[in-house]
Amino acid sequence: MPGQVAAVCRNEEYSFSKPHRDSIRLLTGLGVEGDVHAGETIRHQFRMTYEPDLPNLRQVHLMHEELFHELALKGFEVSAGQLGENITTRGVDLLGLPTGALLHLGEQAVLEVTGLRNPCAKINDFRKGLLGEVFAMDPLSGEFTFKCGVMAVVRRGGTVRPDDAIQVEPPPPPYRPLERV
Repeated sequence: MPGQVAAVCRNEEYSFSKPHRDSIRLLTGLGVEGDVHAGETIRHQFRMTYEPDLPNLRQVHLMHEELFHELALKGFEVSAGQLGENITTRGVDLLGLPTGALLHLGEQAVLEVTGLRNPCAKINDFRKGLLGEVFAMDPLSGEFTFKCGVMAVVRRGGTVRPDDAIQVEPPPPPYRPLERV
């Protein structure tokens, strides 16, 4: 069963949250048209100061709607766009995807998953204590768990709307687990 786009968001200015839109247009090799993070090179405000010429592996931020339900059970009210994502998904195990997985959205758009979003301290400015719920260390393995979604680059542009289907195409094996980008 295919996943689904729950919401689409973009913002022309740097801010933590992104407003909902009826649709967004993905531009091949750039990101979301009109979004502050679109571009061939890094557009993350902090990272631009010391790595301005690196390729932008964070053109599109996707987050799973199921995280919002999990956070609600812990007393945090969060909805689509509030944590800065461009596309909120439903029914796709984003965090379980391998690096290089392709996401076919709607009729045309294709994203390539590049890695995990590295949650920043601004999450606690948005909701005090929230960072601890989206970023945790596994006491048994000592490894960190990042729950704030995945980052992707646009391989084929197109318009994406809420309720569009999402088809996952895994890369050829061997699969590489997602790492922070």
